[in-house]
Amino acid sequence: MGVISQDVRSGAKPDRNLALELVRVTEAAALAAARWVGRGDKEAADGAAVDAMRLLINTIPMDGVVVIGEGEKDEAPMLYNGEEIGDGSPPHVDIAVDPLEGTRLCAQGRPGALAVIALAEKGAMFDPGPCVYMEKLAGGPEIADCLSLEIPIGDVVKRVADKRGVSPTEITTVILDRERHAEGVRQIREAGSRIRFITDGDVSAALLAVTEGTGVDMLWGIGGTPEGVISAAAIKCLGGQILGRLWPRDDGERKAAEEAGYEIERVLTVDDLVGGNDAFFAASGVTDGDLLQGVRYHPGEYATTESLVMRSRSGTVRRVSGRHDQKKLREVTDGLYG
Repeated sequence: MGVISQDVRSGAKPDRNLALELVRVTEAAALAAARWVGRGDKEAADGAAVDAMRLLINTIPMDGVVVIGEGEKDEAPMLYNGEEIGDGSPPHVDIAVDPLEGTRLCAQGRPGALAVIALAEKGAMFDPGPCVYMEKLAGGPEIADCLSLEIPIGDVVKRVADKRGVSPTEITTVILDRERHAEGVRQIREAGSRIRFITDGDVSAALLAVTEGTGVDMLWGIGGTPEGVISAAAIKCLGGQILGRLWPRDDGERKAAEEAGYEIERVLTVDDLVGGNDAFFAASGVTDGDLLQGVRYHPGEYATTESLVMRSRSGTVRRVSGRHDQKKLREVTDGLYG
C-alpha cells in the first residue's frame, strides 16, 4: 500500500498543459474565499472555496479521481477522497485539492492563504490512507543531497551551510509553530541557525523552501500528509526534494496503517509521493503572501488574482495575473462569487 501503481505506465497520459486549465479552478476558489477574509468564519470560507472549485473542475476535459480531497465521502459533501471529477474524457488522472490552504489565515485576515490543486498521471499519487500527518523536509535542487530524515535536523542544517559555503547563521528553516517541534527547534538553535515560524500553510512554506530568493532554505516539521503530496507535485515542477515519513498520532492510527501495509519508518521521496513524469500544479493567492498577491477588489468593477501555474514535464513555471469582471462573474455563477 502507499506505493505508485502500475497504472502510471498504462492508459492515456496527459498530453497538454492541464495546469493552464486548472488555474481557472484555483482562481474561482480564491475569488470565492476572498469574500470571507478577516470575517472569522473558517468553515464559511472553506465552503465557499469548495463550492467554487467544484463548479469549475467538472468542466475540464479529463477523467479524474480525487486522491487527496476534503475528507471521506460521508464527511465531505464535495471533493471527497475517491470522487470522480472532470468531464470523463481522457486523460485518466489523479487529483489532489486544497480549495483553501490556510483556512485560519483567511478567516483571520492573515497573509499566505492559497487555493491549490495538483494533478498527475493515474496511479501516480501516494495515498496516505489512515495517516493524517508526516514528518517533512524540503529544499531546493542545490541542497537536495544534503537532506535526510535519518540524522538530527541540527546536523542537516550544518550540511546545508557547508554546501552553501556559509555559516549556519545564514540558513533559515521554516517550521510550523507547534509544541511537537520543540526538540527539533532546540537542535536548530543549538546549531546556530535561524528559524522562521508560521502558524499555518505548509504548502506555501514548501514552495518558499524550493524557490530562489525567498530567504528560506528549508522546510522541516510534522504537518499534514495531504499537504505533503500536494507539495511534492509542486516540487516536481520546480526542482528540489521533499522527504516524508509517516507520523501516526497514536497507537490506533499506527496499527491501522501497519495493517493496511504501510511501512511507517520508510522515508518517502518526491518521486514516491508523486510518481510519473507529468505532474501539474496551480495555486492562486487568497490573501497577500511571500509568493503570491491575494485577491484585490476594484470597487464596482473588477477583482484581480495572481497565480502560479507549473508543469513538471516541461519545467515551465508561469505567473498568471487575472482580471475578473465582478458583474459578469455573478451572472454566470448565480452569485457564487458574491
